[in-house]
Amino acid sequence: MADYHIRLYQDSDYDMVRDIFVCGITEPYPASFRHTFSLPRVWILILAVFLLALITTGSPIVSFIAVIMVILVLLLMNRAMFFFYARRCLATDMLDIRKNYLQRDGCGFWVAESAGEIVGIVAAAPFPHGQNQVELKRLSVPKKHRGKGLGKALCKTVIDFAQKYGYEAVVLESSIFRKDSIRLYKRLGFRITGTYHQNHFFLKFIDYLDIVFQYDLS
Repeated sequence: MADYHIRLYQDSDYDMVRDIFVCGITEPYPASFRHTFSLPRVWILILAVFLLALITTGSPIVSFIAVIMVILVLLLMNRAMFFFYARRCLATDMLDIRKNYLQRDGCGFWVAESAGEIVGIVAAAPFPHGQNQVELKRLSVPKKHRGKGLGKALCKTVIDFAQKYGYEAVVLESSIFRKDSIRLYKRLGFRITGTYHQNHFFLKFIDYLDIVFQYDLS
């Protein structure tokens, strides 16, 4: 028997929900940074910076410092990318969850609770780019609570919600760095319908790829 239950969000949940959301959004940052340094073009950039500094100054020490600066910039930009998105969400739909989800038609926001602690969150809202589709959003389960079926149960909550309200499909978007989430969606029967790069130079440079999934209800 599961030691948790899933219920609708309450205003008293906000602080725990916000913390879970931010931790979940920023969690892929190390994977993103490792991926950045697996790209040949990044190493070409580092080599070019080293050689340019060496030719310009004639100092290997200055050249190594220049390389370290490039690495630090890439590190900080990777980090900023995730935290910028988290701040943007906290200033928009996550600012007032009741207003943006519970008081809007076709939307919902649920939490998984265990022993008085929030151990997972998920939301649903009409997908703006599809006809009669609902988007699974804000799914997050803290690391220490994984392996208990929480992610699966939260996803099925949205699927049941979509079936109840007559949606034709559940869709979601996830980044390539969320390996655990991708495996979960595939196990549940979601199929990949597309991939795309965000329209931002740095995101394209580090090959940040978003994956679109769909679960058909018909």
